[in-house]
Amino acid sequence: MAQTAVTRPSDSLWETLQALAKRYPESLVEEQLRDVPRMVFHIGLVKQLVGLETPVIADIGGGIGLFSPGCAAVGMKVTLVDDFSDSVNQSEPGARALSLHRELGVLVESQDVMKGLLLPSNHFDAITTFDSMEHWHHSPKKMFHELVDSLRTGGWFLLGVPNCVNLRKRITVPLGIGKWSPMSVWYEAEVFRGHVREPDVDDLRYIATDMGLKEIRVFGRNWLGYARPGMRGIMPAIDVMLRQWPSLCSDIYVAGRKE
Repeated sequence: MAQTAVTRPSDSLWETLQALAKRYPESLVEEQLRDVPRMVFHIGLVKQLVGLETPVIADIGGGIGLFSPGCAAVGMKVTLVDDFSDSVNQSEPGARALSLHRELGVLVESQDVMKGLLLPSNHFDAITTFDSMEHWHHSPKKMFHELVDSLRTGGWFLLGVPNCVNLRKRITVPLGIGKWSPMSVWYEAEVFRGHVREPDVDDLRYIATDMGLKEIRVFGRNWLGYARPGMRGIMPAIDVMLRQWPSLCSDIYVAGRKE
């Protein structure tokens, strides 16, 4: 992924995450290195919103990705909540990657968030969930309200998801080539772990308003575009342009503060 895809909040964070990615099991290193630009953005965003030197955060559904250990590596106190039920998390390399999380001080809570949360009230400066909600088979409304209870007054909730109506889909669907996911991913798998429902910008605003959040902000990025080899060369320019219209971006975010 081209490093020009984002403005680096600090070279030191970039270098910290690259070094951390290289500590993952060999079979997972390349994927984690590709994800460094996105993680730089996510961690930098949390630091910018919260504005504390050592914030206390929880990440919901982050799996073995770089976000939680990356936050811990730069001084945050991190709780990671996930069911760890997909094939990568269940593998031996996945277990070793999770050991790295614990080594860096991440508190790992293995639970199905749709069955209720076990997080303390009025405790976190920020709660995040990135690229997870679209996989959930039940409404997150009750759980999201529980998350608000777990935020301290002034704490931030940050949700990131793929956009169901991004620019590419608006072009490809009328041409009949914008199928949501391959049939085999749903039909052949005993348990479907793919995208159940992707939201759009209006959906994110609906969720944040229902949660009672204030200072609601919606914005977009285009990480999914960089995953397409034929687009990587031109994505930096397209990404910067599309950020002006989050509703067209491939990846959309909403942030809101607990009053």
